[in-house]
Amino acid sequence: MSDTKLRNFHEAQWDESLIFEQSVPGSRSLLVPDVSEQVKGVTGKVETLLPKNLKRKEKPALPELAQPQVLRHYLRLSQETIGQDINIDIGLGTCTMKYSPKINEQFVRSPKFTEMHPYQDDDTAQGILKIIYDFEQIMKEISGLDAVSFQPGGGGQGIYSNAAVLKKYFEEKGEAEQRTQIITTILSHPLDSAAPATKGFEVISLFPNENGYPSLENLKAVVSEKTAGIFITNPEDTGVFNPIVREFVDVVHEAGGLAICDMADYNGLFGLVRAKELGADMCHFNLHKAFSSPHGCMGPGCGAQCVTEELEKYLPRPRVRFDGKRYYTDYDGPASVGKIRQFQGSLAAVMRAYAWVMSLGRDGLETVAETAILNNNYMMKRVLNEVKGISMSWAEEAPNRLEQVRYSFEKLLKDTGVGAEDVNRHLLDFGFQRFFPSHHPLIVPEPYTPEPTESYSKADIDEYVSALKKISDEAYSTPEVVLGAPYNGPISKLECDHITDVSELAVTWRAYKKQNGLA
Repeated sequence: MSDTKLRNFHEAQWDESLIFEQSVPGSRSLLVPDVSEQVKGVTGKVETLLPKNLKRKEKPALPELAQPQVLRHYLRLSQETIGQDINIDIGLGTCTMKYSPKINEQFVRSPKFTEMHPYQDDDTAQGILKIIYDFEQIMKEISGLDAVSFQPGGGGQGIYSNAAVLKKYFEEKGEAEQRTQIITTILSHPLDSAAPATKGFEVISLFPNENGYPSLENLKAVVSEKTAGIFITNPEDTGVFNPIVREFVDVVHEAGGLAICDMADYNGLFGLVRAKELGADMCHFNLHKAFSSPHGCMGPGCGAQCVTEELEKYLPRPRVRFDGKRYYTDYDGPASVGKIRQFQGSLAAVMRAYAWVMSLGRDGLETVAETAILNNNYMMKRVLNEVKGISMSWAEEAPNRLEQVRYSFEKLLKDTGVGAEDVNRHLLDFGFQRFFPSHHPLIVPEPYTPEPTESYSKADIDEYVSALKKISDEAYSTPEVVLGAPYNGPISKLECDHITDVSELAVTWRAYKKQNGLA
């Protein structure tokens, strides 16, 4: 196959200073009018209405700029950022970077939504309560489970909330002191270990065998009367689907434990696999991944939590109910784990995901999964056949993958001295976002994990693979070129050790001034 012509890319370089450093005393973006005498007559002196402990002794250290300066500053920063909407964002595996329909942004930015308040009366919020309720019914169908909460603000919170439900369940059964262990797999998302550990569980991790997933015998060896449950991602981040996961679940159930499925890697499973058929008692989905709501720099996510009827009473509060005539907010729940975050969670993510699912329907969701799998396997064949120095984990045992693959640049490093991080930097020179290597621990050496979702065309994939092939060819012919990358971005190669030095971190302007003797 002939290479796709690569674009002549160069990113903007503005050498933009901090917005605080651009401040000009007296500049304003908006001139606030004086309070009218009529209003003053009603309110009196405003300062008398403020509690003494809330009154500032000094003016806040805010930058003072006119509107054009503010606009230029953030536009320049955006031009120095390779975001999802301006590049072929195939490289961020496990993140499911897909197109987020812009019409859905219009929904969540409508004043009808943005000007609502979580404390307003339910009778004035019937529209959004109906959307929450209706989308719960959809998620019940997608998961096969019986109850849903959208309160968790991301995958980690979804897993944590499931761990909290698990703990509360065994507390009510009087088995909390006995059920102290959680089983997971080393290639499941790290939060499948971290979240249960945060709730006080001891975590046992199973390593993969020659097939790319743990053996049933290894699971049976660690299951005991101490087992509270199993937290498992399937498919794991390697793209390998564990075909005996139901047997795993049955073993844990026989021991009295519960099964919690991490459905974060769900993009290749829509319409094909449900948590119910896997035997799960609980699961979570990331609405900011497979369900198209944008990641928003790790911000407005939602880890939709789904549970069986037996566990519904433990879900976070509040819940949305429908009595046949009106929707209402239900705070009652004496067995609930309480709040995971404020109010109903990130409803903007819920709104976007609801609109996305409604636009596709059942058949459309299945097409999403089929296209994601097709894209991934097409890219896999091209990469393995044409990119020298790359290999695929468990290639012979699991030759076909679902929505993503964990590759290795180990051979490239041995042959040329060019490793995965060097390839990662050079990709920037072709206008591509950095790829995701791997979650920890690094079971696969020199890892590389792309995920070509359904949003990308064959031409997109061909362009991306052509860049990988060119970088590989350069590594074998002129490795110093790759080692010196990037060349076409605003920042050249960074030595990152000092960036992680806690003594040098300054996450606020006040800390920065103090650290640099400017305070």
